Amino acid sequence: MRKTTKTTRVAAARKMVKREVGLVPRKAAGGYLPYESPELPGLLSLGFQHVLTMFPATVLVAILTGFDVGVTLFASGLATVVALLGSGMRIPMYYGSSFSYIAAVSAVVAAQWGGVRVAQVGIMATAFVSVLAGLVIKKVGKKALDKVLPPIITGSVAIVIGIALAKAALDMASAQWTVALVSLVATIMFSVYMQGRGLLGMMPVLLGAFVGYLVALSQGMVDFGPVREAAWFSIPKFSWPAFESPDAWKAVLAIAPIAIATIPESTAHLYQMSIYIDNLADRIKKPRLEIKKLIGLNLILDGVGDFINGMLGGAAGTNYGENNSLMAITRNYSGRVLVTAGLIAMGLGFIGKLAAIVGTLPVAVTGGLAVYLFGVIGLQGAALMIEEKVNLFDPRQLAIGAVILTVGIGGAAFAGGSIPAFGIEWPSIATAALLGILLNMVFIIFPKKS
Repeated sequence: MRKTTKTTRVAAARKMVKREVGLVPRKAAGGYLPYESPELPGLLSLGFQHVLTMFPATVLVAILTGFDVGVTLFASGLATVVALLGSGMRIPMYYGSSFSYIAAVSAVVAAQWGGVRVAQVGIMATAFVSVLAGLVIKKVGKKALDKVLPPIITGSVAIVIGIALAKAALDMASAQWTVALVSLVATIMFSVYMQGRGLLGMMPVLLGAFVGYLVALSQGMVDFGPVREAAWFSIPKFSWPAFESPDAWKAVLAIAPIAIATIPESTAHLYQMSIYIDNLADRIKKPRLEIKKLIGLNLILDGVGDFINGMLGGAAGTNYGENNSLMAITRNYSGRVLVTAGLIAMGLGFIGKLAAIVGTLPVAVTGGLAVYLFGVIGLQGAALMIEEKVNLFDPRQLAIGAVILTVGIGGAAFAGGSIPAFGIEWPSIATAALLGILLNMVFIIFPKKS
């Protein structure tokens, strides 16, 4: 009897340890930390919610830049899985196509000397920039990064990314305002009144999209023709970057600098997630994870994601603020859920009918969701500055933030999101981030005398 009791206790202890590192699924207790995992039904449904969240933007970027949708979906899923495994499941991020690259990549694809394969070389160069930045940060430490990219820059860039996309959200919503408003209101109601109520409480975006989809269906807005015509199985049109092109260097110069925008963007996303994850850890009385200390690794993984996109023929990407917003709303930061989302996205790249079904989601429904999600991205930037106690009474902080917000948001109003100045088209988000960084460096080199 003693032996049985002892064996039982040992087994129970082992199970508890496994549960703590996420090897055993558990029921939600206010949310999931990165190393935790819901049971299989929740794993699949929450993973699909992430796919639904990333799908519109990822596919839209592929369409606008002329890249293959199937390849872009597959590459985004693979990049996400590799990044999660590369971080030891510590950094819960989804890696999708970035709006920051649309203007530069589209220009290269449309150029007589360019094309998708030439643009892939430029995307490979952004991978080099991100990895190099990550390695430097790992060497010199986070404090050095905070001097170059203080919270006023990362927070302001996050606000710009969210608010600058507001027009895109409203453009999508304007396809059918009633459906968009129903989707928006339903999503907000689910996120507010269902929070903390088990699995359903963690799927407000999926539920809101479902309600909007039903309304759109009742109005004859859903076309199932593409689903009937799509093949069950189709191999994505993978392509090899044109390293041999004599004009490849032009693509590098046009596209690689955009990484300047995605570095503070990625940094802001990580800091935001760190705040929300640690808040959840406090609520459920678990140790804080402080993933913000992994900024170097995070940038390296960003670079790995772009390397995957560049090699396979997927649109250039970054970790997604929309999915970060979803996690902040649902308090579900499970790494395994994101791996599941990545695997589903990879499957979408091969299963023609499945991709077609998801593609039947009306633009108006997507617009309603985007109004909420893009706004949350912006507010997370404000939350970051509040958490880091940014002193907005300091004229230096005010100057940096003001320039980033004005250039980033104002520049997005120009055609293609690029500011025409000095005979050059300047990508608004990248330009705003660069100006903020340069202005901050001026203040560091020439400090204010007390």
